[in-house]
Amino acid sequence: MQQSLWVFGYGSLIWDPGFPVAERRIGRVSGWHRSFCMRSIHHRGTVERPGLVLALDAAEGASCQGVAFRVAPGAEDETVAALRERELVSSAYLERTLTVLTDGGALEALVYVIDPEHVQYCGGLALEEQARIIAAATGGRGPNRDYLWSTAAHLAELGIGDPDLEWLAEEVRRLT
Repeated sequence: MQQSLWVFGYGSLIWDPGFPVAERRIGRVSGWHRSFCMRSIHHRGTVERPGLVLALDAAEGASCQGVAFRVAPGAEDETVAALRERELVSSAYLERTLTVLTDGGALEALVYVIDPEHVQYCGGLALEEQARIIAAATGGRGPNRDYLWSTAAHLAELGIGDPDLEWLAEEVRRLT
């Protein structure tokens, strides 16, 4: 019997997993924080006008809440292939397996984290600068602001709001 495949979502995977889901659990990974630290030149921006997308950025003492998805049995291979096509489009993300702590216990999940050595990495941008970039950018999957607003709304809906994302969502509304 094949072991279950779990995927940890902390951004758009929360509201658009793109694969068949058998189970969802709120979970937390330690040593990482959710951050708009990746310039998006495909999905939410262009080479000429990059947007910003979320990534897990390593940080001692940090943690990030998100959703652990158990992939529907039999869909594991196609899910990994689809995730790699979606998430590894520019190689700024690294594919990792991390321990996710959930109310149902600890589990190992596939997760995509930022490569801090990649040219698209931009950790440490001030929130005000992030808001200006997000308000102006559009890519192949639509306006950057829609990505922000959807993620912030879904996190709040799940009871795992993110104060930085909430501030950014309001500031981008003001700017647009």
